[in-house]
Amino acid sequence: MTSPVRSLWNAPAAVPPPPRRVWRDWALVGLLVPLIVVEASLRAELPWRWAWAAALVLLVPTLLWRRTRPFTMLAVASGAGTLLGIATGGDPQFFTTAYFLLLVYAVMRWGSGRAMLGGGAVVLAGSVLTLVTGEPTVADVIGSIAVVVSTWSLALAFRWRAGARSRELERMRLLEREQLARDLHDTVAHHVSAIAIQAQAGLAVATTQPDAAAGVLRTIEVEASRTLDEMRAMVRVLRQDGGPGDRGPGAVGADLSPAPGAGDLRRLATSAHTPSELEVEVAVDGDLDGLPPAVGAAVFRIAQEAVTNARRHARDATRVGVRVRVDGDGVQLEVLDDGRPAASARPGYGITGMIERATLLGGTCEAGAVDAADGGGWRVAAALPRAAWTGGTA
Repeated sequence: MTSPVRSLWNAPAAVPPPPRRVWRDWALVGLLVPLIVVEASLRAELPWRWAWAAALVLLVPTLLWRRTRPFTMLAVASGAGTLLGIATGGDPQFFTTAYFLLLVYAVMRWGSGRAMLGGGAVVLAGSVLTLVTGEPTVADVIGSIAVVVSTWSLALAFRWRAGARSRELERMRLLEREQLARDLHDTVAHHVSAIAIQAQAGLAVATTQPDAAAGVLRTIEVEASRTLDEMRAMVRVLRQDGGPGDRGPGAVGADLSPAPGAGDLRRLATSAHTPSELEVEVAVDGDLDGLPPAVGAAVFRIAQEAVTNARRHARDATRVGVRVRVDGDGVQLEVLDDGRPAASARPGYGITGMIERATLLGGTCEAGAVDAADGGGWRVAAALPRAAWTGGTA
């Protein structure tokens, strides 16, 4: 096999994987069965119409497995249709046979490389048998080829688009993990630096203690400094340009400024001086200073991203409310605007980053439109349970 064919042969199934079955599949099957019966009843001129109708009805359930077993379902449907066509001496001529195109689409949209090549061979073999056993016109041949090629092209286009989006989402996850690594570095550096300072202070008063105590303090100082250096080196590797988290050609290095925390939430508050500006209100209930730095940084980042999304995408919004509550259970964050959500509610990269950050800290994050009966707008809600950062103890 040539290299392109070998690459296609070894290609994996589509990424992200398809849903196994959704309600629309059942609705489609429930709609097709009566349509086939009605067509067979109304088109008395079709030869072997009830035999074809029975076959088409029996083959409709293949649609339920077209995503998980695309090649098998296409082979079953195409093989059965071809054999019946040879036995009856002609094509079915049913309009409802168009649902076979869904199987042709599925094998290119969801199947592996082997399934795609096998599906192409099945369709080609069926077309050749039709040419041999029947008497199709040139227009029929050209039309059939055009329909099949168009279906394949559409499937491959959607497959490529979904794959590109999946890769971009993965890149955003890596960027979010890089940001978490920076926050982790700042957190650990704070504690390790404190250990080093305490060790130095211990050396200053060690004259009243046995020599062994001074040796222990020196060891603590050395180990603390070494840990700090190793942590900085590790984060430097994570951030270097051209790595998995490279931000692109314009990236010039890592941002070494201190990571913001929950105490910086009030910086998000702004007043609207013109009708086109967005007013941001921040309300805090509880002690933010008692939060671990990593948790505080996560709260700030999620709130910041939610406010940014409101400014960019909320139509006719006039205000955004940021509410943070810290209690014995953990942290609850809510960001709610009074605008109209964008026409597409498809999760973007910012929402993916917020969910990723909350999940990595053992919490949850949800984003979605609010019903008009409840006031409308767009709401982001995150919960970071205290048990996740205290090891299960409140």
